[in-house]
Amino acid sequence: MTGAPIFQSLAGYRRAWLRPDIVAGLTVWAVLVPEALAYASIAGVPPVTGLYAAVPALVLYALAGSSRHLVVGPMSATAALSAAIVTPLAGADGGRYLALSTALALVTGVAGLLAGLVRLGFVASFISEPVLKGFIVGLALTIIIGQVPKLLGIGKHEGDFFRQAWGVLTHLGETHWRTLVLGLLSLAVVLGVKRWLPLVPGSLLAVLLGIAAVAVFDLDDHGVAIVGHIDSGLPALGLPDGPDFGDYLDLAGPAIGVLLIGFAEGLGAAKTYAAKAGYTVDANRELLGLGAANLGSGLASGMVVNGSLSKTAVNGSAGARTQLSGLVVAALTVLTLLLLTGLFEKLPEATLAGVVIAAVVELVDIAGLRRLYRVWTERLGGIYGHAARADFLAAAAAMLGVLLFDTLPGLLIGIGISMLLLVYRTSRPHVAPVVKQGSLWLDAVRHPGLPRRPDLLVVRVESGLYFANADYVRDRVTSLCTDRTRLVVLDAETSPSIDVTAAAMLDDLRAALARRGIGFRIARPIGQFGDTLGASETTATPIGVYPTVTAAVADLPEDTTPGGDHG
Repeated sequence: MTGAPIFQSLAGYRRAWLRPDIVAGLTVWAVLVPEALAYASIAGVPPVTGLYAAVPALVLYALAGSSRHLVVGPMSATAALSAAIVTPLAGADGGRYLALSTALALVTGVAGLLAGLVRLGFVASFISEPVLKGFIVGLALTIIIGQVPKLLGIGKHEGDFFRQAWGVLTHLGETHWRTLVLGLLSLAVVLGVKRWLPLVPGSLLAVLLGIAAVAVFDLDDHGVAIVGHIDSGLPALGLPDGPDFGDYLDLAGPAIGVLLIGFAEGLGAAKTYAAKAGYTVDANRELLGLGAANLGSGLASGMVVNGSLSKTAVNGSAGARTQLSGLVVAALTVLTLLLLTGLFEKLPEATLAGVVIAAVVELVDIAGLRRLYRVWTERLGGIYGHAARADFLAAAAAMLGVLLFDTLPGLLIGIGISMLLLVYRTSRPHVAPVVKQGSLWLDAVRHPGLPRRPDLLVVRVESGLYFANADYVRDRVTSLCTDRTRLVVLDAETSPSIDVTAAAMLDDLRAALARRGIGFRIARPIGQFGDTLGASETTATPIGVYPTVTAAVADLPEDTTPGGDHG
């Protein structure tokens, strides 16, 4: 972030990039407008709020972010989080609800800027890919069930996913058939165009067809709900009216969750397209860009925003070279606010629901969860299955947490379980006995046919050694010794670090083995391991340290016990 240059992606701009950037901007605009309206409805705010948010988000991300391709705007995950956070604070007061939604964007923006300035970009690592996958699947299912009542023309039921689903099932008899037909046709248009005409903006086409159907057949006079009046013109600028300092404090904690999810999703999209185009993104600048985008959205009467994988994909596939494409989208969105809002007043709620469902249904990655489960049960069973089991359980916990307890608690449950499983996994590392083949020392579990010396045990710990796994490693090494073992060698090359607790454990292990007539040596201690081991020695009999395993076992006489070569 040296010098923190603004509009970094425009540096060295070439004239030949102008046309592809403009074309990409037009393409993204056609997708963004209907999706921004739809995602605003997920957040529970007027649809035009999504457009208010998009303009400053696009401009300020281009100014502060590091990705040339990332498109920032309202998104389903953070919109649903916003609704979950604001609803209990606002109650039934619609004006306060809107003001708090805008205030949440402001607090998220400030948090992002502060995190970027103090270089907290590494925090994205605390949301693992499985946790994010499980969270997104649960969130997508929650969003879909929340949109189904609009698709059917029935009342919406509050509560968790299962209560809402039960409410839909018990009121199917109240379905408004015109609304259902229109919603299903809209959904079919979006999905069909995406599959067979991928270059056509299916969401915009469905929106225009839905508006046309209402106008031609007077569907709004026959019970089909429409968006209704949308204020034209640009939004009011400044802080929202209503929220006081206490409200901002109440939003501070939840805003961190919004920032984490938005940052993780946006950084993933940014890295994907940076890798394709041969450049790198700066995680700290991404925090600054996300913070600036949310702050600008909040000051422009908007809602929370983050980087969009789907719209970034549209941007990249349309040929975008720089963030000029995002600036083009922002300019076109301003024109939409000034000239085209009246067009969207006749937009059917069922069509909007169809657009939302089509946008998030691809996020229900059950196949991805199934792969995690299959890796655990079929490919990495036994001692190698700890990591896969932790990944699947963390994903399932995040998904069920969202479905049962709402979005933010679900995220926290997923992260918490992920951390607990990480600690558990590192507290029980794989302690592998190894055997020699030629000049190599190989894992005996993976190569069961190789002969072993019964008087020699060479082990390696596939982890750093520290207080949480010291006892487990000691017990595991002790259990691998037999009555015929005469020497134990710890191959420390796979243990990059050690703390004083583990160093003391190794000294205790040496003494315990010596009482059984078994020697103990360490081979290939690297870096910090060797330094800490040497500084921690407190006994008069230090552990023997050797540069290689072969050197450590060189003075051990060959075992002459019958059958000894095969252990």
